[in-house]
Amino acid sequence: MNLKYIELKTGYNDNGPAWIGKVKESKSGKTIYFNNHAFKKYNGCQGNYIDVETDEEYWISGVKKNGLDRHWSGNGKIIIDRKVIDNYLKIIGEEKLDFKKFIIEDIEDIFPINRIKELENEKYD
Repeated sequence: MNLKYIELKTGYNDNGPAWIGKVKESKSGKTIYFNNHAFKKYNGCQGNYIDVETDEEYWISGVKKNGLDRHWSGNGKIIIDRKVIDNYLKIIGEEKLDFKKFIIEDIEDIFPINRIKELENEKYD
């Protein structure tokens, strides 16, 4: 399972909405699919990925072993997919989640690969 930390940067400092969940990566590793979104690598000011459909900037990284996933000095709760909690706890070496830091939700594994391929082909026709 490929777990990532995803944080919306557009319109926020370091306290935007954030998630920990399972992602799917393209063969090249330049596109990440998560929660019905596609993110392309981008060398922007705040984020390192951009949403292909909305142009919003995101910070996406692997989860941190020390549990400090928020980018820089940000705060706010992180939404974590219920299905990945056991794997996340194993990575950070803990037995339970700190509910001061997390909100547990069910995140659907929707990876819009075909929709994004069609969109990208449309852009260049």
